[in-house]
Amino acid sequence: MKEIHIKTEYITLGQLLKLSGIASDGISAKLLIKSGNVLVNGDVETRRGKKIRCNDQIRFEDELFVVKNED
Repeated sequence: MKEIHIKTEYITLGQLLKLSGIASDGISAKLLIKSGNVLVNGDVETRRGKKIRCNDQIRFEDELFVVKNED
């Protein structure tokens, strides 16, 4: 499990995929999300604008990320 630290109240799913290195750009993030292979808190999420907040868990393939607020 890897932690992703954010300074704001939330980050969009597309931004998180780019920040984590899973996607290289917005188009790649969009395609990954639309494929149905990205889970947010255990549920398939197909909206790249989905707001991801502190303690949300994102899974893509064998990778798990948890969002934490940067103190």
